[in-house]
Amino acid sequence: MDAFAVSIGLGSKHVINARSLSLSAAIYFGVFQGIMPLIGYLGGQGLFGLIGSFAHWIAFILLLFIGAKMVFEAVSEGIEEDIANITSRVMLVLAIATSIDAMAAGFSLTLMDLNPFLACLIIGITTFVFSFLGVHIGAKTGTWLESKAELIGGIVLILIGFKILLF
Repeated sequence: MDAFAVSIGLGSKHVINARSLSLSAAIYFGVFQGIMPLIGYLGGQGLFGLIGSFAHWIAFILLLFIGAKMVFEAVSEGIEEDIANITSRVMLVLAIATSIDAMAAGFSLTLMDLNPFLACLIIGITTFVFSFLGVHIGAKTGTWLESKAELIGGIVLILIGFKILLF
């Protein structure tokens, strides 16, 4: 949802070339959102033997923190700056910035009985689609949807954290 919110913001500020920008945002955000949880998962696998008995608490705290950060950013004003020129370097920085929390959340994949590569592929494809659409939605709607997307994403992460903790 971070990538979706940023894509909406990009689209609302740069409506001149929405088609090119939407493809660029989709590729950058999709790739990084797909790779970072895998890095978190692989790091978590190495640590899981050491912290296995309380790993669910760590996953809960990480997801709670990340979700709370997203909720805070969604309700705060003036967090995001206007970006005058969207270059490859700017897109790279945005992709890394929006996917750092995905790396931390990837740690929680060690607690689930699933194929982490398939999960990360699904995350990457989903982010690709949402980012692509986000630029077009932003170009049509402006910024009013931007904070709502981030708010919903933060609430979902908090709920996933509670699910891991309780079930």
